[in-house]
Amino acid sequence: MHGMTRKRVNAGQSASQHRPAAIWRVGWLLAGLLWLVRPALAAETKTIVFFGDSITAGYGLDSPDAAYPALIQRKLDAAGLPWRCVNAGLSGETTAGGLRRLDWILRQPVDIFVIELGGNDGLRGIPVENSRSNLQAMIERIHAKYPHVTVVLAGMMLPTNLGADYTRQFAAIYPALAQTNHVTLIPFLLDGVGGVTSLNQADSIHPTAEGHQIVAETVWQVLKPLL
Repeated sequence: MHGMTRKRVNAGQSASQHRPAAIWRVGWLLAGLLWLVRPALAAETKTIVFFGDSITAGYGLDSPDAAYPALIQRKLDAAGLPWRCVNAGLSGETTAGGLRRLDWILRQPVDIFVIELGGNDGLRGIPVENSRSNLQAMIERIHAKYPHVTVVLAGMMLPTNLGADYTRQFAAIYPALAQTNHVTLIPFLLDGVGGVTSLNQADSIHPTAEGHQIVAETVWQVLKPLL
């Protein structure tokens, strides 16, 4: 009995001596695992909101997946970048309508906010100052809600049949707003597409699927440095 007791004591002492070493090994293992997952934790998914009208919504296309915001998402995925695109396009939207629904869109966190509005204002002959004022209010409201968000303003141009003075004043809104507010400008969203019959639908306003691919490349060249 005495010998058995001594063996049990020795065994207990041996286990007690090895326990600190085992704890240290577990601690180092956990630290190593944390070090490995840190990059994944740091690569938190960020959000790009495309806030626009029927062009952004993909009007007339077989699927929204053919519209330029979805094509941008494919570029992001292919590059392995942790960003998601939100298509907040609404057919027929004007700058006034966009301003009214902006607060609802801003309920979700956003890192880059692309404004693509104004084309319907121009086609309806809305005074240029009204459009400028609405876009200015949007930029201010976005920055008030998310001070660190990057705002991108997509420039638009109108058909010349609306009058030379009006079309010139309208086109000048976008670079002026970008300069005043220090936001990023896409000089002309439909660059290489606008006025090209084969890249537009029958209404000569909305890009075809092929046209959207060109639009996506135009947008991508501006967005890529911002990511």
